Amino acid sequence: MINIENLTKFYGSNRAVNRISFTINDNEILGFLGPNGAGKSTTMNMIAGYLPMSDGTVTICGSDITTEPTKAKSNIGYLPEIPPVYPDMKVREYLSFCAGLKKVPSGKRKEEIERVMGLLKIKDVEGKLIRNLSKGYKQRVGFAQALLGDPKFLILDEPTVGLDPNQVAEVRALIKSLKKGHSVIFSSHILSEVSAVCDRVIIINKGDIKAMDTIENLEKSFTATLVLHIKVKGDRTKAASIIELTKGVKEITSIDDEGNGIYSFTVSLEGYADPVRDSIMAECISSGISILEIYTDKPDLEKVFIELINRPTKKSGLQELLDEMPDESGEDAAGGSEEKEDE
Repeated sequence: MINIENLTKFYGSNRAVNRISFTINDNEILGFLGPNGAGKSTTMNMIAGYLPMSDGTVTICGSDITTEPTKAKSNIGYLPEIPPVYPDMKVREYLSFCAGLKKVPSGKRKEEIERVMGLLKIKDVEGKLIRNLSKGYKQRVGFAQALLGDPKFLILDEPTVGLDPNQVAEVRALIKSLKKGHSVIFSSHILSEVSAVCDRVIIINKGDIKAMDTIENLEKSFTATLVLHIKVKGDRTKAASIIELTKGVKEITSIDDEGNGIYSFTVSLEGYADPVRDSIMAECISSGISILEIYTDKPDLEKVFIELINRPTKKSGLQELLDEMPDESGEDAAGGSEEKEDE
């Protein structure tokens, strides 16, 4: 398990990450979402030990990234937003170099390099200079180095940037398969991608966590905006009466006459759609009205994301007091640190 507690980062007077806490369970893929400048990459850099934190703790498989960095980092595979590749090296040469840095035993190094090249489908470019590769291939080479040594925890910051649709599908399938033996935190701007591969998501904005839950639960939390669309054939007045009197229906917002006795109703709901839909279908059928189409507009992850990042962050009285206090490094909410005068 990976545990992050009160993680904080200041850049001068700017608090980029504000005392965030969360866990990543074994064999879980956690999606990390937020607009540009939300603090995603900063958080990932701190978790990886690449960037020092201003406050907080990061524990990787029982090891603190600050007090036991070598042990903690031995469990991490990290693909930053910009792949850490050396353009003047050939692909196999670069992966061999990375395997050495990760202390992959020399007797297993060749086998391990073959494994990751096969996973990322870069065997065909193993003898090419990295500088001559396309952006998509460079991204895959960077991903391959993150998998070297089979680390337990993978940090993937925008892993599909620069890939074509076929490559995106392949990498998406790879990420899903990795959860069998790994924990993964996965950042992406492509919300459909996050929906496809992640078990839970964290939505962050301006350094604060706005939500943390499964995608299903996040979508259910916005059920007040559900809209039901119903297309029927039969008596319009009777159909309207059935719909209007069904428990859970807030109101009929529109009725369209499509001709030949076919009518379309748009209905706003007060609660979950399934019982309302089932009741309307049963009543209409028993009344001789044919249901031609029935479906629900519900908030998808994109709508939830937009709503949450624009929602003010609620802070407890204790949190407000903490925000006003200087941290242990001497930096305060107003920014900057006290400097001693030269003697």
